Amino acid sequence: MNNSSDIAERIRQLNAKFQNASAQEVLSYFIKTFPEKVTFSTSLGVEDQVITHLIASMDKKANIFTLDSGRLFQETYDLLHITEVRYAIRIHVFFPNAGKVEKMVREKGINLFYDSVENRKLCCEIRKTDSLKRALRGKDVWISGLRREQSFTRKDTLVVEWDEHYRLFKVNPLAYWTSEMVWDHLRRYRIPYNPLHDKGFPSIGCQPCTRAVETGEDIRAGRWWWEADGHRECGIHRS
Repeated sequence: MNNSSDIAERIRQLNAKFQNASAQEVLSYFIKTFPEKVTFSTSLGVEDQVITHLIASMDKKANIFTLDSGRLFQETYDLLHITEVRYAIRIHVFFPNAGKVEKMVREKGINLFYDSVENRKLCCEIRKTDSLKRALRGKDVWISGLRREQSFTRKDTLVVEWDEHYRLFKVNPLAYWTSEMVWDHLRRYRIPYNPLHDKGFPSIGCQPCTRAVETGEDIRAGRWWWEADGHRECGIHRS
């Protein structure tokens, strides 16, 4: 679809269709409607583990990918292995361009992200969003684990959105789920999750850029905590 009004109307129709639908129904529709053109991006967080569980119960051959920035926690790598074994699936891993990483580090240092917001965004771009572009190439539907409750920047998230940057449907089957709903589902189905969540890490990204949060803090407060309050996103999910 190229016409913006047609896109807006299609998004409206889809959100009306799924107004009272379960996450399973949303996923089933897009997996069956776009069998070769749908992909799910997992960071192996709790929301993504729930979605992986749901997708694996429908179609073990469905396309699932993750981005390895080269700076992840060992616990994340361990969970990747555990998840693949548990569900008998293969999660495609996309790595950053080695030449770009080497050039960035050579010019700005290994921990450049602590020096400025611009440097941090550059690091995210090279280590993550460049890989995302490759992962989404040729796809019509991008499934993600975004929820409204996760942060102020995500408070208006819809179940179905149009990502203008990548020119595809972005589907957020857990958009209206609460944290309690996510954890209830994890426990009910004994879904594997990152043990760092039990140590105060509600949101887990790259190791140097993620810390535990205190009780009462925003769940995104542990990401790039040295920066002033504001739009703390890596660029994968553009507002």
